[in-house]
Amino acid sequence: MSKDFNTALKQRRSIYGISKETVISDERIQEVISDAVKHTPSSFNSQSARVVVLLGEQHDKFWRMTTETLRKVVNDEEKFVSTAEKMAAFENGYGTVLFFEDQKVIQGLQEQFAPYKDNFPVWAEHSNGMLQFVVWTSLELEGYGASLQHYNPLIDDAVKREWNLPSEWKLIAQMPFGKPTMQPGEKQFQPIDARMKVFK
Repeated sequence: MSKDFNTALKQRRSIYGISKETVISDERIQEVISDAVKHTPSSFNSQSARVVVLLGEQHDKFWRMTTETLRKVVNDEEKFVSTAEKMAAFENGYGTVLFFEDQKVIQGLQEQFAPYKDNFPVWAEHSNGMLQFVVWTSLELEGYGASLQHYNPLIDDAVKREWNLPSEWKLIAQMPFGKPTMQPGEKQFQPIDARMKVFK
């Protein structure tokens, strides 16, 4: 990698202006994301995260499907205009990563380690958040821009039907990505001393 970790950390941003222009090969996209899935840590090494990568027509299909699902929720066409524009912007990207948690794995851990039963769903969300960050930053390193979206649970059933996914997979987040067509504005930060304490 040409960038060090801290540089990548600082440059990873929410990018909403994206295009379908190819930056790296589909094989490289698959390699980058599979490495993230393989090496991101999880509680008790549960490896409960699941990922679906949608490229080309499958990516377009996902955002058209999401648009139609949201259209049924927002009955006012005038109010729906901004939502439709946002969906079109996501569809304009190159691909989408869908993040899931396998509830069967989590339930198995709950049965095996009963004293921690209530914690496993929380820990799984933590691990999934780390995976989202690793994928997001990895895509940025390769030259893609991305953002994180949450249209679940409205689209969950339709997604599982369309791509024949196991019923135990719980949809957590969606990450559209593509070549950046615009740069984000300057990020504002709260004072670090209000957010971090050091004791020696």
